[in-house]
Amino acid sequence: MTLPVTATMHLRIPACLLLLGLSCPAAAGDLYSTINRLRAGDGNCEAKDLLRLKPQAALKRVARELAHGNPLDRSLRTAGYRATHAKALKFSGHGIGGQVARMLEQGYCEKLQDAAMTEVGIYQDPRQVWIVIAAPFAPAVAMDEEAAGQRVLELVNQARRSPRNCGNTAFNAAPPLRWNEELAEAARLHSEEMAHFNFLSHSGRDGSTAAQRVERAGYRYRAIGENIAGGQLKPEDVVAGWIDSPGHCANLMSPVFTEMGVAFAVDGTTRMGVYWTQAFGARR
Repeated sequence: MTLPVTATMHLRIPACLLLLGLSCPAAAGDLYSTINRLRAGDGNCEAKDLLRLKPQAALKRVARELAHGNPLDRSLRTAGYRATHAKALKFSGHGIGGQVARMLEQGYCEKLQDAAMTEVGIYQDPRQVWIVIAAPFAPAVAMDEEAAGQRVLELVNQARRSPRNCGNTAFNAAPPLRWNEELAEAARLHSEEMAHFNFLSHSGRDGSTAAQRVERAGYRYRAIGENIAGGQLKPEDVVAGWIDSPGHCANLMSPVFTEMGVAFAVDGTTRMGVYWTQAFGARR
């Protein structure tokens, strides 16, 4: 799953402003200082206790790629920068460098004071200035595993209360599922394996199936199912993704299943960062 990036584009300044003789182009180093002064509450910006944005060479490359006409997501990939969030600000016009500091103070406080952002990169030439601020990829689920599991169970049971179509298959409302610790243990072990070895698959590294994994956890079943996902940081997002996928949705809505367990595992060095497994069952 691709993590979200956003771009804010762009403000064009006519060259005639140069006739006012307002200022000379600012060096990129001065802009870094200006951005952090405004982030702390200088000028027209509200005073806030925020970490300074750290200059990042990879984001400077991202800004340069943007100046050459590449979109933000491609520029991030080219620079090898993995972002949880990113924003790009463009200012253009002949001699624009001398105007950027004042423009940032007048209209960009909210963007510069985004608490989620921690790094910044700037590219500047005579006709354009690009500023990229970002939060590096650092996946984290904002609740512990038990709370996340109970939230997923709640969301799944909300979904099961109403009829719905999963692709071309219609499902009636289904009874609520119960939590099962053995299914949760099987889910936890599979999520941890996927996170540790950087893969997303229903097959374990030893070739195991979902059925074999729940049996190993001590669950004796007459029916079993499994949903997996990668990249989502919230229970709401992972359940929404399963509902939107016909096969996952069919598991989630199936009246055959009476119990479930779910778990996630996190490893920021992997492609997805967060790995989820949901195990469904009906006892033998």
